[in-house]
Amino acid sequence: VQLQASGGGLVQPGGSLRLSCAVSGSRFSINNMAWHRQAPGKQRELVAVITRGGSANYIDSVKGRFTISRDNAKNTMYLQMNSLKPEDTAVFYCYAATTYNIYWGQGTLVTVSS
Repeated sequence: VQLQASGGGLVQPGGSLRLSCAVSGSRFSINNMAWHRQAPGKQRELVAVITRGGSANYIDSVKGRFTISRDNAKNTMYLQMNSLKPEDTAVFYCYAATTYNIYWGQGTLVTVSS
């Protein structure tokens, strides 16, 4: 199973980015999917999680700014990030879980700086 994350980059404060995570090779249905991030010098943290049915939860610091979504037919998850702040700078990792395993994608770097 492979998770391919994309969409990171350099953006100015207040700007927007959309991350994507495509899952391929799974024999089983993908249940929960999530985005985590790891800022320089900090531990990795969960940012947002979405169930197969589309229920989503966010950490407080991104509520109202980030939106997680998924397309089950395409086995793809998205993270729309608006009103980005310098403290959002981090490597973002996608995560997918089946009934039997969990999988991580490679990170995609988001840098928020003027």
